[in-house]
Amino acid sequence: MRFPGLGEVMDVGFLKPLFDRPGPWACVYMDTSRTTEDAPRRRKLRERYVADQLTGLGADPATCEAVVGRLAGERVTRPTAGRALFAAGGEVILDMPLAVSPGDVATSWTSLPRVAPLAALRGEWPSCLLAHVDRAGADLELLDAGGTHPVCHTSGGTPQGRGHRSVPADRYEWRYRNRMENTWDHTADQVAEELMRRWSDRPAQLLILTGDPRERRAVRDRLPEPLRERAVEVQRGSRAGGGARELLEAEIDHARAEHARAHLETVLDAFRAGRGRPGAQSGHDGSAPSGAAEGVPAVVEAMRSHQAATLLLGQAGGDMRHEVWVGPAADQVAVQRAQARALGVSTPEPARADDALMRSAAVADTEVLLVPEGVSGPAGGLGAVLRWHGA
Repeated sequence: MRFPGLGEVMDVGFLKPLFDRPGPWACVYMDTSRTTEDAPRRRKLRERYVADQLTGLGADPATCEAVVGRLAGERVTRPTAGRALFAAGGEVILDMPLAVSPGDVATSWTSLPRVAPLAALRGEWPSCLLAHVDRAGADLELLDAGGTHPVCHTSGGTPQGRGHRSVPADRYEWRYRNRMENTWDHTADQVAEELMRRWSDRPAQLLILTGDPRERRAVRDRLPEPLRERAVEVQRGSRAGGGARELLEAEIDHARAEHARAHLETVLDAFRAGRGRPGAQSGHDGSAPSGAAEGVPAVVEAMRSHQAATLLLGQAGGDMRHEVWVGPAADQVAVQRAQARALGVSTPEPARADDALMRSAAVADTEVLLVPEGVSGPAGGLGAVLRWHGA
C-alpha cells in the first residue's frame, strides 16, 4: 500500500546485506504488472534483454547468469507492480517485490548497488503494533511491509465463571463488582507492560489499540507518555475476529495515513526551520551545523559524521545524480576524490550521491523520507534533519 502525496518513510535496515560485500553490482528494476497470454514469450525476451544490457555495461558472466537464472525460475505467488534484483559476485543477494511499477526494465552495473529508486517504488506503510484488547488480555500483531505477523497473546487473571453466574445483592454484589474491577485493572496493567516490552523490540512507528472501549482506554492511560503519543484507538475489531476485519483494516489504513502525513509535516517543518536559521549548514560557508543540511557537500558531511536523523530525498533535482567518491565503508563518502583518499580510501570509486547516502543511512539506521512531488523540500533534492545543533 502507498500514501500518494504523503511522503514515504523507508525502513532501510533490510538493505544492510547489500553493503556487507564488495561490488560491482548488477541491479535490475522491472515491471511485473502485466499478465497477458504471451507472458512466457515476454519473459524470454526480457531475460535476453537483461543479459544483453548487463553484458554491455561490463558485468561479469557469472553475475549475468545468476540474474537471468533467477528471472527464468521466477514463480509469481501474488501480483506485484514490479520487482528489483541486486546481484554481485555471481549471486543474487536481494530479490524483492515493488508496490509501484518502475516502467519496463532498467539495468545498471555500478560500484554501489542502485538502491535509491526503492524510496519511491517500495511503497511502505508506516509499520504498526496492533493490540486487540479485552477484559481477558490482548492479542498483539505487527503490521509492516511484509504483511501481518502475530507477536504474542497476553492474559490477565479473571474470576472463575466470569459472565456465567448470577450475582447476589447487597454487599456480595459490591464485593463481586469490586473484584471484577481489580481484575480488569490488573489485566490493563499486564497488557500495558507487555506493550512497553514489545515496543522496544519491534521496529514499529505507530501503536493501534482496538477492542473493548473501556479496556483499551485503560491500557492507553497506563502507557508512558512517549508511547501514549504514538497510540491511536480505533473502533472496529475484537479478539474474536470475524466479519469486522475489513472495517478494522480500513480504520487502520486511515490511522497509518494520518501518521504518515503528520510525520512528513513535522520533519519538513524541522528541516525548513533549521535551513532558515542563521548559520545553517548549507555546504557553502563551512559553518558549524545547525538543525538542517542541504545540498551535496553538507548532506555528505552530515551522513559521514552520523549527525543526520532523517535523510530527505526529493523526486526532482540534480543533487541525487551528483557524483561522489566512496570507499568500502559506509561512512567513506566524499565530494572529491582527494577527500576520499584523506579518509583512508586507497582506491576511491565514483557513485551517485543518492545511492551512497542511502548506504550510509542503512548502516547507521538513519530514517529516509521521500518528499512528494509538489511539496517544498530541499533544493536540488537532497537534505537532512540533524540529530543535534552545533554551537
